[in-house]
Amino acid sequence: MNYFALSLILALLFIWYLTFSANRLDRLHHRVETSWANLDSILQRRAALAQEIAHFREIDPATNLILTAAAHQAREAEISDRSEAESGLSEALKLLRDESDIPHIYPEAFKELDVITDRLRTSISIHQEAVRATLNRRAKLIYRVFRLAGRAPLPVTYPFEDDVL
Repeated sequence: MNYFALSLILALLFIWYLTFSANRLDRLHHRVETSWANLDSILQRRAALAQEIAHFREIDPATNLILTAAAHQAREAEISDRSEAESGLSEALKLLRDESDIPHIYPEAFKELDVITDRLRTSISIHQEAVRATLNRRAKLIYRVFRLAGRAPLPVTYPFEDDVL
């Protein structure tokens, strides 16, 4: 076997490795996007439920205003303001749960809120793990040297993901 054939085989193996690595990174980026979409849909459902709760007859006007504003802000916030808005909604819901009798009057709504909160915790951990795996992969030298991430932005987590729900 001559050196040319050996060099060609090694070059093809290296190209295959780079292609495999780029595809793996692409799948990780897709996983981040999918986990964020799932997380976003759960956050939207939580905000919608908060707006429903805000309109219960037994809710006083001040609580209605606070909860409605927090839910609306969470649903409409730009991505740069999303963390603050979601944290505000979490605090408003926690305050309502701790300081009022509404959870006892409407247990079905708060049972649904508990289910959504559990799903939210799970979704946050899945999203954080996907981001962590992608960032770890992108930190490797071969991914940086050969720019295997292309133009894909760095995935991020948001501070509201660390809130106590």
